[in-house]
Amino acid sequence: MPNNYVINDNDQPVYVEMTNTFRAPDISAPPEISASQSAVLFSANASNSATIVLGLASAIITVRINNPAGSGRTLYLSRVSGSIGGTSLLTSISGTFTIVRGGTITSPATVTPVNNNLGSPAASAMTVQSSTAAITGGSVLATYQLAPGVFTPAFTGSIIVPPNNALSINVTSSSAAVGTIISALSMTWWER
Repeated sequence: MPNNYVINDNDQPVYVEMTNTFRAPDISAPPEISASQSAVLFSANASNSATIVLGLASAIITVRINNPAGSGRTLYLSRVSGSIGGTSLLTSISGTFTIVRGGTITSPATVTPVNNNLGSPAASAMTVQSSTAAITGGSVLATYQLAPGVFTPAFTGSIIVPPNNALSINVTSSSAAVGTIISALSMTWWER
């Protein structure tokens, strides 16, 4: 029997060629690519800063996305990114990142979602608000400790917000060192 290589060429590492293209096509992309092409991928951003003179201070930013009853759309959370930092001594800055189902925010300001397909006038069906106060109430889905710098957890649609539900996300940075601290938050989601 000749030396025929059934799966791969002998000069290639194992598993470089597709062996079952019926079940797994050769080209794949994250769902955000299709959502953006369909003009249903949206982003919202907010930030807050605090100046520290004496004692401990915190910079809090909260974003709440409400999917109204009767919207006819479901929100799929793609990614949350943000950062904590500033001019305060970086080694003294700490923070938290919290995701809450529902929740209430104090003194909300309206945030207009941006369509990530810049050629589309389509608007989000969600109501987005921001606040410089912490979330009250709701059920905590996840909470993380943060070090100074950027964070980017990807959810790729694993957190789903159907109509008549809300999702609140909070970033808090704290420091006692003189200077300025900043909390920034950006959310990306698609609607279907």
